[in-house]
Amino acid sequence: MANQDYVSRTPAKKKKTHHNGKKPAKTANKSSSKSTLISLLLIVLLTAFIYALWSLKTDPSTKTPLVEPIKSVKEKSVSKKTNELPKPPKEKWTYVKDLETKEVEVGKYKVEEKGPYKMQCGSFRTQEQAETLKARIAFSGLEAQISTVTGKNGTWNKVFLGPYPRKRLAEKDRHMLKRNNINYCQIWLWQ
Repeated sequence: MANQDYVSRTPAKKKKTHHNGKKPAKTANKSSSKSTLISLLLIVLLTAFIYALWSLKTDPSTKTPLVEPIKSVKEKSVSKKTNELPKPPKEKWTYVKDLETKEVEVGKYKVEEKGPYKMQCGSFRTQEQAETLKARIAFSGLEAQISTVTGKNGTWNKVFLGPYPRKRLAEKDRHMLKRNNINYCQIWLWQ
C-alpha cells in the first residue's frame, strides 16, 4: 500500500443539494439584480436633486436680493420723530406714594417659653425591657433615664431623655435616635 499525503491534497468539493435532492437556485443573479436596482435608484435621486438645485439657481424670484431702499435726509428726520416713545400714562393707583409715607407700628410681644421638654421613648411593664431600650439608646450616644410610675393600670417603667431647655434640642436627639433605628419617641412638656 502506498503512502498518501492527505495534508497537501485539496479536499473534493461536495455538490450542494436540498433535502429533496434538487440543486439550489443560483443566488448570484438575485444579488446582481439587487445591486443594479439600487444603483439605478441612486442615479435617479441624484439627478432629481441636481435638477432642484439648478431650478432654484435659475428662478428669477430668487435672484433679486431683499434690500431696503435708501431713505433721504428728510425721511430720516420724520422717522426719528415717530420712533420717540409716548409719554407714560398717569397712574390710577396711589399705593406707591402711600407706602413712601406709611409708618409701621411695632407691637410689643412677649415670647413665652413653655418650659423644659422631655422625650419619652418607651413605657414597659418589666424593668428588663426598659433596661434593654436604655442600653440601645446608650449605644447611640445619648443618656436615658428610667422612672417607675404606678397608676390605675399597674406599674409602668418609662424610658425618657431630658430635660431639654428648647424643643429644637429634643428634635435633634430624636433624629439621632431614628438614624439608629429607635423610633416612636415622643416629645412632651416636662411635668
